[in-house]
Amino acid sequence: MCKGRLFIVSGPSGCGKDTILSELFLRRPDIRFSISTITRAMRQGEREGQKYHFVSREEFLKLLEAGEFLEYNEFVGNYYGTPRTPVEVCIANGEDIILEIDVNGAAKVRSQMPEAVSIFIMPPSIAELKRRLERRGTETPQQIESRAECAKKEMKRAIEYDYIVVNDDLQKAVDDLASVLRSDGLKRDRQEQILDEVLKQC
Repeated sequence: MCKGRLFIVSGPSGCGKDTILSELFLRRPDIRFSISTITRAMRQGEREGQKYHFVSREEFLKLLEAGEFLEYNEFVGNYYGTPRTPVEVCIANGEDIILEIDVNGAAKVRSQMPEAVSIFIMPPSIAELKRRLERRGTETPQQIESRAECAKKEMKRAIEYDYIVVNDDLQKAVDDLASVLRSDGLKRDRQEQILDEVLKQC
């Protein structure tokens, strides 16, 4: 049985990662999603185990000490981490899994799992990114400017990724991401089993 693959998806806030991934999972229900572990309080509309596992700070630190995270970060007094075991189990069972993570976390994961396929989601422009953030209606003009500055720094690191998908049109962006997943599955090392089976018949 072929091993599963780890896909890393990154991109600045407002680029449309969540929307693109939601559409992708509708098309590809066979692909798993890596659920992060965090210590902040659950927000309105969030559900345990949907995108995050909510744990206490003490529990997180115990998991960290036990080496249970591929990567972790502390932000505004809260810890965020990527559990190691679910990712490794998926890959061992031949299942593909997607990890949505920031550029710093992605670099840490790639250093441990260099076979991972990384995709960066780009907005078509900073102006469009700001418009999307404004349409959310959840942030002040100052916060939007701050996010835009962070986005510029993140986009400079897009060159570290294997693929870049520009989210100018949602359906095209989903098509492009699906194409990356499909084409990677056609690489020679992913097809060696069927190749061997066919050659045995010669």
